[in-house]
Amino acid sequence: MRLLSAALAAALVLAAGLTAANAADRVTGKPFATRSEVYAPEAIAATSHPLATQIALQTMREGGSAMDAAIAANAALGLMEPTGNGIGGDLFAIVWDPKTKKLHGYNGSGRSPKALTLEEFERRGLTDIPPHGPLPVTVPGTVDAWFALHAKFGKRTMVQNLAPTIAYARNGHPVHEVIAYYWGRSVPTLSKWPGFKEQFTIDGRAPRKGEMWRNPHLANTLEKIANGGRDAFYAGEIARTIDAYFKANDGFLRYEDLAAHRGEWVEPVSTNYRGYDVWELPPNGQGIAALQILNLLEPYDLKSYGFGSPEHIHLFVEAKKLAFADRAASYADPDHYKTPVARLISKDYARERGKLMSMDRAMKAAEPGIIPELNEGDTIYLTTADKDGMMVSLIQSNYRGMGSGMTPPGLGFIFQDRGEQFVLKRGHPNSFAPGKRPFHTIIPAFVTKAGKPWLSYGVMGGAMQPQGHVQILLNMIDFGMNLQEAGDAPRIQHDGSTDPAGQAIAMSDGGEVDLESGFPVETVRALMRKGHSVRFADGPYGGYQAIMVNPNGGYVGASESRKDGMAAGY
Repeated sequence: MRLLSAALAAALVLAAGLTAANAADRVTGKPFATRSEVYAPEAIAATSHPLATQIALQTMREGGSAMDAAIAANAALGLMEPTGNGIGGDLFAIVWDPKTKKLHGYNGSGRSPKALTLEEFERRGLTDIPPHGPLPVTVPGTVDAWFALHAKFGKRTMVQNLAPTIAYARNGHPVHEVIAYYWGRSVPTLSKWPGFKEQFTIDGRAPRKGEMWRNPHLANTLEKIANGGRDAFYAGEIARTIDAYFKANDGFLRYEDLAAHRGEWVEPVSTNYRGYDVWELPPNGQGIAALQILNLLEPYDLKSYGFGSPEHIHLFVEAKKLAFADRAASYADPDHYKTPVARLISKDYARERGKLMSMDRAMKAAEPGIIPELNEGDTIYLTTADKDGMMVSLIQSNYRGMGSGMTPPGLGFIFQDRGEQFVLKRGHPNSFAPGKRPFHTIIPAFVTKAGKPWLSYGVMGGAMQPQGHVQILLNMIDFGMNLQEAGDAPRIQHDGSTDPAGQAIAMSDGGEVDLESGFPVETVRALMRKGHSVRFADGPYGGYQAIMVNPNGGYVGASESRKDGMAAGY
């Protein structure tokens, strides 16, 4: 992240805004560069890689459901975008089922090793969990989630769904630009961990843009999974290879941890924002933070203030501060702590908390509204929709880009470092414990209107995710942008103080407001006068994909312009 002085940055913001306006001299008249939405009559997919999008479409053309397409695309992204995901990570999904006309949620997050204890961290003198190596590793939930989702919503076999990725893994594919950039940043950090350099570099370096990449080890692993089912991963030869690898490398993950893993179906939760029902999954994820922010903003007439106005950005940041204070205090594994979800996402609670917001001054401190009764920024997002009306909102990640660096020999994937998001603080709801799921940043989203599907979408990127979810909806509902414009508009990210697990905690200085280029310099000055510390950074603004139901029939798609992906349909 590159930071600039306030004076220089303000000048650059103005210049960037003018440049964007000139570059976007098109009939829509938007003051930022954008492109058209994608329309399709039957089926559509939006992923962060063009080849993955094509795989999803081909899967549906050949009779697969939107779920088959999502699984096939997710497998491809694990090969093609290992900087964000892979079968060593976790998965969450929200699915609109046209048969039952309801939403289904799946929490595919894994648990910490049963042999690893809080006392072990204390014995090592650690006050937080390291980001790489064996200690942050948790059981990967993706493969189990694939098979659970497929059993309920799939039409084609898993052999068929995984075949395109297996072929690309053996034959190769050219690496895309943004992926090559992040891959290059990961190699120096992760090469010291056993197996990474051998399986994820070319002669010790990252593959370059346009260079062919092959991963025959991953092809073999996926072939075993396709033919042997989920147990081939969690209870077979693969699991024993993983067990031996961690035993040999100071790790705690064991065969028994893998064999015991099961994800779970969960009920999505929602709030209504100006007539739209916005759906998220409950903790251990952070999705309800988006619902809390929306509730806090609903009383304000954002439309009259206008996009990019000081009032728009100020109110958004203040609402985010309050929601994230609760996020830090009480979002955790529901098997270990019962987060008061209903209370946190209620309108009454928002009215109570909203009294702390001022139109004139930025909050320097934000404390949680509910104190728990204590007891013992990278990801991919994709969405698909088929001719029958099924829509899938799916997010999957290794955390911290390529993950922990721990790469078992001959398997072709890297383990996630999601366990870093535990806190080493006794009594905290998200305190580390054996066999526990950590607080999770990855969240899929869905919106219905009058009981019918309207929008499947997500914005990847750590703590940016709930902030991004809210901004997309504000852009569409309050500011009248279309699906693509809503993602292309300049973004805001508030960065508060963080604890070692990356969760925002109570602030003493108000935190920092990162503004993407394109906001008026007058807005920047007004925010500073309200007491905000404004910062200008390259890149921490997430990645977006979305599918909306076209009221005239078929679907509308959009894809993140800041990355390599695409939306397409037929």
